Amino acid sequence: MIQRALVVAGVLLVVAGLLWPWLRRLPFGRLPGDIVVEKPGFTFYLPITTMILVSAVISLVLWLFRR
Repeated sequence: MIQRALVVAGVLLVVAGLLWPWLRRLPFGRLPGDIVVEKPGFTFYLPITTMILVSAVISLVLWLFRR
């Protein structure tokens, strides 16, 4: 079971790496609710909305695989 999960995770990382030029254009990280504090010499970034959305998608995918 762990072997299959690692293989799937590896394949997903390779696919994401190949699609990165197009994935980069998606608004992830710039959604309403993401916190960005910029000061001279310092940037703080907390992607709350993006984390919730990614978590929901991953939960849905894992739920579909378990069925």
